[in-house]
Amino acid sequence: MTITCPLFKQFMNFSKLDNALILALKRVNDPSKPCFVVFIHTESVLDSAAIALLESLGVSGITDGKKVYTATLSPNAISQLSEQPWIHSLKLSRELGFVSED
Repeated sequence: MTITCPLFKQFMNFSKLDNALILALKRVNDPSKPCFVVFIHTESVLDSAAIALLESLGVSGITDGKKVYTATLSPNAISQLSEQPWIHSLKLSRELGFVSED
């Protein structure tokens, strides 16, 4: 499901985003500011254009066979990635709490 997101003035494929990321995007004031740590789920083999796009967004360690990457992305970058056919999903990283051993 690709729809225009008025805040970002571009298309975003919400079917590739998890619910937590969708809700977080609704609270954004500056769509160009990298503020979301996101898990990027891709195909296992990426072409040179896909690798170049990921690297331009600050993703490192791109290797054949690897399917999940992490990056701090802006809403605009999330929108751009959501439209790529080689992206399976984008998921917001959640802060983990400490487990008490009481």
